[in-house]
Amino acid sequence: MKTELTSRVVATTLATVLAGIGLTLPAAGATGATGTPAHSASHSRALQAGVDAVMKTGTVGVVARSTGPRGVRYATGGVADRATQAAVRPGDRFRIASASKTFVATVILQLVGEGRLSLDDTVEQWLPGVVSGNGNDGGAITVRQLLQHTSGLFDYTSDFPEFEGTAGYQAERYRTWTPQELVGIAMRHTPGFAPGDGWSYSNTNYILAGMIIEKATGHTWNEEVDRRLIRPLGLRDTLAPTTESRIPGRHLRGYSSFEEEGPAIDITELNASAGGAAGAMISTTADLSRFYQALLGGRLLRPAELTAMKTTVPAPELDDAWPGVRYGLGLMSVPLSCGGVYYSHGGNLPGYTTRNGTSDDGSRTVVLNSTGDGSTDASTQDTQNALIDDELCA
Repeated sequence: MKTELTSRVVATTLATVLAGIGLTLPAAGATGATGTPAHSASHSRALQAGVDAVMKTGTVGVVARSTGPRGVRYATGGVADRATQAAVRPGDRFRIASASKTFVATVILQLVGEGRLSLDDTVEQWLPGVVSGNGNDGGAITVRQLLQHTSGLFDYTSDFPEFEGTAGYQAERYRTWTPQELVGIAMRHTPGFAPGDGWSYSNTNYILAGMIIEKATGHTWNEEVDRRLIRPLGLRDTLAPTTESRIPGRHLRGYSSFEEEGPAIDITELNASAGGAAGAMISTTADLSRFYQALLGGRLLRPAELTAMKTTVPAPELDDAWPGVRYGLGLMSVPLSCGGVYYSHGGNLPGYTTRNGTSDDGSRTVVLNSTGDGSTDASTQDTQNALIDDELCA
């Protein structure tokens, strides 16, 4: 099974794979796990219909938020915790998995804008000897290719017991991994293609990107994401944890059977180092909406770097899940039924699925998270896509 931070959707549907400019934004005001004051958000019947459709595909809980000309609207469904039967609330936290990649790519591009590194720098320049052996050559891979998934590097999560079954998860869920150990798993495998000669989603790319952030700044990727993005944007319910296993505050609990026979188990607790810069972050629909609106609205990157982020290449492995999808630097572009595209980065861990979509100018955004194994099949993917498309085209 290739369940990883990309998406179990991709593993099952596609059989290959499946997230320094000064900011002046006001602090966020969304109700969340910390009990911050509420936005003027209202419940939406139309959005609720989309959430109800997602629930019918077999999820445990769903939370969704839509922001645009009609204001801020929300809808929820199911339960946050099977044991207590507590209902999902709009401000519940959840694991965002690979949606973390957009945060990491944004930090890299801020460093590019500051002249501290270049997208054309090689991995070997920043991390000598880290990518080597079995045909892997860090001297031939650029930072751009890491962020774009055109490096050819093996995805470490495809050889990772924690995500491959109940026994592996239970044995390893509290283990702390170093980035070097995660990259080392990938280095046991030959690359899928020469750098730049193909496209393949690999979480290894973003583990390396996190290591480059630390080498360039002297601070971990977690610290830089917090300093540059979380705190300036007032994302009070967003966390970039290091080795913590629990989700603090009110949150959605994740459930999965790892495609094995038997009931799904509670898999909420997981040492964040297993995902690292590829997918360790925790957030809410309100905070993710705020982040993606600021990013696409041009408030986090200079024009040249935002253009680079939005410059995409075909991503054929993802096309069954998102027809017509293309991938940029930590950001996907997906065609809208009403014309144009929206920008996004999905995220999946066992038990959690995050989906989002933001208009080209950042004026509209939709974020949803669903829990349970039902959230990882093709019918749920299609239903989630339809919800996002309907909201952005309304």
